[in-house]
Amino acid sequence: MPGVLPLANQPDPADLPTVAREDSETLHEWVYSQLRQAIMTGHFLPGHSVTIRGVAQMLNVSLMPVREALRRLVAERALQLLSNRRVTVPSMTPAKLEELAAARIALESLAATRALPHIDEACLAELRAIDAEVDEALRVGDVPAYLAKNQEFHLTLYRAGDSQVLIPLIESLWLQFGPFMRMVLGRIGVSYVLDRHAEALRAIEQKDALALRLAIEGDIRDGMGSISQEELLAASVPAKRASARKG
Repeated sequence: MPGVLPLANQPDPADLPTVAREDSETLHEWVYSQLRQAIMTGHFLPGHSVTIRGVAQMLNVSLMPVREALRRLVAERALQLLSNRRVTVPSMTPAKLEELAAARIALESLAATRALPHIDEACLAELRAIDAEVDEALRVGDVPAYLAKNQEFHLTLYRAGDSQVLIPLIESLWLQFGPFMRMVLGRIGVSYVLDRHAEALRAIEQKDALALRLAIEGDIRDGMGSISQEELLAASVPAKRASARKG
């Protein structure tokens, strides 16, 4: 099946994708943003532990900015500190998945409706272009591209509202959910994914706040709610085994 990654071929943290550091960006902020984005898009999978030195080698930086970035990510619940001084992405449970879905629906539907009055033709065109890339990733079964572009679509929409409160909260939820979704899609592929972005785009075109809220809610429910208990268990067992081996 296209897009299915055998466990042996899951993303390798050594291939950590990065973007160039801007002149106005400190090294500490750059390291934090690169690791945060990598976690959010599932580059680090649940149960895969890393060391400060290992991350520093991935990013070709000293230990200090990595140590600070990992401390911040532990505080955000994106990472968990182990007793052997390694850090790992926490595993998922049914209760946690349900709570994350409810929180995403509440915050993201609000962010979308608040952004709606601020979406102009340029922003709408950008959203259409991103959604075309989402569609292409689904067509070819490209799991990493789908996750990255799906996230880009949602955050581009929400950021149109210029919220200083909702966006950080939403990103913190994606930090906790992204690695698990990458693991599940790596096992089962993207053929089951239902894309509600077309409904959201129509609602934006019609300036229909209710339709937009329902489209966003449906998109989240379809993505998170369609994960069966069997898939949740299958994804969590390898994570626990990997954690035990590295402990």
